[in-house]
Amino acid sequence: MPGERGERPRLDDGLDALRERGEAFLVELSREYYDAHAGLKGEAQLQPIFAKHAAAFDDEAFALVLDRFRATAGEAQRAPRMLLDWLVESRCGRELAALDEREIAWEGAATITLPDGSVEPYQRAAITIANTRDKRERQALDDARARLVNRELAPMKLEKLQREHDVVASLGIGGDYIATWEALSGVEIRPLRDACAQFLRDTQAMWDDILPEFLKRGLGLAPSEASRADAVALMRAPEFDGAFSADALEREVRRQVTEMGASADAHGRVIFDTGDRPGKRARAFCSPVRIPDEVYLVLRPHGGQNDWTTFMHELGHALHFANMRRDLPFEFRWLGDNSVTEGYAMLFDHRLQDRGWLSRYTALEKNDLPRYLRAAGFEELQFLRRYCAKLIYEVELHSGTTPWTSLPDLYVETLSSATGFRYQRADAYLDVDPRFYAARYLRAWQLQAVLNQELSERFNEDWWRNPTAGPWIEGELFGHGQRELASEQATRVGAGDLSFAPLMTAIEQMLG
Repeated sequence: MPGERGERPRLDDGLDALRERGEAFLVELSREYYDAHAGLKGEAQLQPIFAKHAAAFDDEAFALVLDRFRATAGEAQRAPRMLLDWLVESRCGRELAALDEREIAWEGAATITLPDGSVEPYQRAAITIANTRDKRERQALDDARARLVNRELAPMKLEKLQREHDVVASLGIGGDYIATWEALSGVEIRPLRDACAQFLRDTQAMWDDILPEFLKRGLGLAPSEASRADAVALMRAPEFDGAFSADALEREVRRQVTEMGASADAHGRVIFDTGDRPGKRARAFCSPVRIPDEVYLVLRPHGGQNDWTTFMHELGHALHFANMRRDLPFEFRWLGDNSVTEGYAMLFDHRLQDRGWLSRYTALEKNDLPRYLRAAGFEELQFLRRYCAKLIYEVELHSGTTPWTSLPDLYVETLSSATGFRYQRADAYLDVDPRFYAARYLRAWQLQAVLNQELSERFNEDWWRNPTAGPWIEGELFGHGQRELASEQATRVGAGDLSFAPLMTAIEQMLG
């Protein structure tokens, strides 16, 4: 009988109990993050949640899953690997909860004081920078922001990074941080890093050719004068605001998804939180609180096509979470390769690069389309080059070969060289997405490109208004949750291998 002579209970029974505890924990934690980041409360109370649900990721749970992970291979290792990945993340989260609380409270209350004595809420600074047309005002705000960050926020971020490395090392799963991440994610990071370096080389001449043109026309600047704050303002592209009104945004997006044969709010399971609110994060996000029944799409308006692109991006996430099959186990709904959900988000936001979609759902005039698409191609190349550089930098950051004190200079050199915009040293520890999330974004870019090709072959180039496409997307893509790696999913639906090649082709077509 179980329990006699120190015998452990059946492993599957233990995993089932772990799944139940894990979902209860993530529901409560996700709601707390949503409330705090949406500006519904000033501070997040994370430590009580970790304490309440400690059994979900305690030593017994960790040993149980680690044993299964090490005892299996191939398909049998899929669920244990995903559960172990989550347990490592949760144990890091438990150790860093107090720092997270302090950081969230700081971001909600911090203000930036400019040389003239005026004050800007930290949470709104990115929006103001994007909408400020005067170079001196824009740079003064970003410089003041960087001074505040360097003095107060950057030390918090650095402490979190260092403590996370210590926690991961203590678990003894891989040889170092990168090896542990690769073992748990199922993705090799250095080959992707090398592909990013090749992409930067392959697109360097193209970037050198178009950057001066867009800087001169959009901001009246030369490349030698351009900073990261200027990049934010340049990508705002206010000249197209008239074609992307706030009033039409939700109406037209709902119309498109309906024409595709789907529900834009997944029959009420997606809740839109798109108004302005003090304390709300400038960066939009999707918060799945109960999958698939309660999913929040959160947007703080910036204005113009940026809001349309961001809304579509978060809608791709939201519809994915809200259309997952209910019978999927915990790990396939809540965990897995986030390149998949990011791929869906990009599949939707890339409709803002689709001539037919733009003609049907926005107020862009026919004569404006070539100029807008060229601007979209420039923006796409800038973001891809930026994220390739981010990954290259983060591999160095997590490898331990560069001292922490040398990272700010490496960050500025790597990001500035790739983008042509001068970056701030203060952001070296802020501009780091957790656990190599930059890799998820890059693989998502590749995934959306091949999925778009596959959808175009199945349902024609205007698949986004084909009433048979929506049900297929919900069933063959969204419904599977995140059981598969992005590369596995692309293979299953016949979309081909992931690479930067189709992205380069699309950019070249937009640039003309």
